[in-house]
Amino acid sequence: MIDLIFRKACLRGRKGVWDMAIGGGRIKAIEREITADAPVDDVEGCIVLPGFCDTHVHLDKACLLDRCGHDHATLGEAIAAVSALKHGMSVEDVYDRGARCLERAIVQGTSYMRTHVEIDPKIGLRSYEAIRQLKRDYAWAIDLSICVFPQEGLFNNLGTEALLVEALENGADLVGGCPYTDTEPEAHIGRVFDLAERFEVDIDFHLDFDLDPSWTHLDTVLHETEKRRLGGRVAVGHATKLSALTPEALAAVTTRLVSAGVAVTSLPATDLFLTGRDRTQDVPRGVAPVHRLASAGVCCSIATNNVLNPFTPFGDFSLLRMANLYANVCHAGPLDFDTVLDLVTESPARLLRLEGYGVEVGAFADLVVLDAPDEVEALGAIAPPLFALKRGRKTFARQRPVLLPPQTASNA
Repeated sequence: MIDLIFRKACLRGRKGVWDMAIGGGRIKAIEREITADAPVDDVEGCIVLPGFCDTHVHLDKACLLDRCGHDHATLGEAIAAVSALKHGMSVEDVYDRGARCLERAIVQGTSYMRTHVEIDPKIGLRSYEAIRQLKRDYAWAIDLSICVFPQEGLFNNLGTEALLVEALENGADLVGGCPYTDTEPEAHIGRVFDLAERFEVDIDFHLDFDLDPSWTHLDTVLHETEKRRLGGRVAVGHATKLSALTPEALAAVTTRLVSAGVAVTSLPATDLFLTGRDRTQDVPRGVAPVHRLASAGVCCSIATNNVLNPFTPFGDFSLLRMANLYANVCHAGPLDFDTVLDLVTESPARLLRLEGYGVEVGAFADLVVLDAPDEVEALGAIAPPLFALKRGRKTFARQRPVLLPPQTASNA
């Protein structure tokens, strides 16, 4: 049974325009012309992509600028500013801010999201409970996975591990870590791996968020991943140290990442805003060069991270805008646009271990239609999404703007 036909769609890797038949929440056929007794959407040569995948977001601490000001210049200050607010965050407050964010992400074409949720004695499980409810309430438009993690440390923040265990016992999807805030970072990493093995979940670390290449926690993560045979189930976010490595050192790390099966997520907006603030000139970009890592075989992604808070006082949850920002700062020109577009679609889908993802027969009909004819214009011009489908059902629609020129004497 065919529920909907896309007419005249442009698809990556295929020349010309194509028809696409959708039924039962999946793509049933992709052909030059499809005739069936079903509603038709003529997309008029617009490009159709699989829904975007945002692999690293913080819904629980988004939209806080009205509470903590705008004067936080370092990572430590941003962490402290949010920490001071935790006692006053209720389940309802986190839910409301998270809902605003999810709705923005949905209308930007995002179909899948991994959100990190802070767990510690200050916030308890309130944020987790709110995000778990959001996961249920917005499942009609977006698949949300929840990574619980100790933003402020484990061994220096007694009671945090017990709360992490409670969240994992109550359905958290994966566990994260943040060793650079802990007094015992190596032990922190080991304990996170222990929890992942105990609950049989994946891992996503905040890692190496500075520009000093003389030391790294990535070595420990790679070692633990290999020792425990968890390749393909471990990711690291930020990893801004990678931007400070020599070409030779970066090549060596790349080889290890591929061998261990550890993924890397770049977070351009936050990393640009917070790194290099000790410099008065020649300020470094501080963004991990994930398009180069991806070209060498590392599973990578570009993600949003924070929005409208001390870590990142900007953002609209547009992954296409984030990919465009990344391409600008990392010198990824049109020849790299295919790779960069993969970093918000196909590659993060592998990081999230999604099944049935993509634009191919049999895949889920989780799709976004952009107001552009191809990937170059889509990424280069940050083409607005016109509408999206989740399991074959429209989740939003956006009208194209209409110009209203003044009437002239000849047509008055």
